[in-house]
Amino acid sequence: MSSTRSGRSGRRRTPRALWVFPVPALVLYLFFFAYPTVQAIQYALTDWDGYSAAYHNVGLHNFTRLATADDTFTNAAENNLKLTVTVVLAQTALALLLALYLVRTTRASTLLRAVFFLPTVLSSVSVAFVWRFVYDPDGGLLNSALRAVGLDSLQSVYLGNPHTAVFWLALTQVWFHAGQMMVVFIAGLQAIPGELYEAAELDGAGRAARFRYVTWPLVAPATGIVVAYTTVQSFKAFDLVLGLGGNPPSPALDILSTRVYTTFSNNQFGYAAAQSLVFMALIALLTWVQRRAIRRATR
Repeated sequence: MSSTRSGRSGRRRTPRALWVFPVPALVLYLFFFAYPTVQAIQYALTDWDGYSAAYHNVGLHNFTRLATADDTFTNAAENNLKLTVTVVLAQTALALLLALYLVRTTRASTLLRAVFFLPTVLSSVSVAFVWRFVYDPDGGLLNSALRAVGLDSLQSVYLGNPHTAVFWLALTQVWFHAGQMMVVFIAGLQAIPGELYEAAELDGAGRAARFRYVTWPLVAPATGIVVAYTTVQSFKAFDLVLGLGGNPPSPALDILSTRVYTTFSNNQFGYAAAQSLVFMALIALLTWVQRRAIRRATR
């Protein structure tokens, strides 16, 4: 009887103690995310300039303006979608390819992993200035290399070309983070049991079939992480864009994060708050669509 009571009292005391542990995280979440989000929603319904004590409630006017009358925001959204699609496809494919070749732990693969991961430890600003020199049409590394091998006809202004500037930005982003995503894929590949490959090989499956029916479905969790993280990176390429394109960047390099920043800088806090909410909703929507697409592709 006494043991039963002690067991019950022990079960009553344990949940009370455990409830204390999430409190610090919950406080931080409420203070740094929930409360600012509520404030952003409030500001998005006003014409506040960020400084004046007085402002007017304008309802959904800011959102209507975004959808119907702001070509600069539409241009930034289009650039961001081009950047995101290009980076997600290219960076995911390149990172997975590198991981497949470097998954075995040898001295050579360890060295190459370090080489490919090295750009990730650099700051975005330093990467931007390095690649700004690479893309410089007057004496830049890329045009100089093309001139040296007699391919002058392939020289370009790169970031100065409004039709291709965002894709050169995507190339920089892929170079910057492909090594980081490679590490995620290597971790996912190493978690796959070797017996599955042996069984598939005994059944006569070739390399392509083993990848299709063993590697690809089982590396899906890592792929989901890579795609989601790459999407967020593409939308947050703020410092990379400013380092490459200046402040404010040209319309060809303007993305949503730089557009929101420019709007805040122009003392349009209410309108910028509306832009930031749409910005956040787009990231959430794209991440959700990608997760569903990955689940269907790996079934």
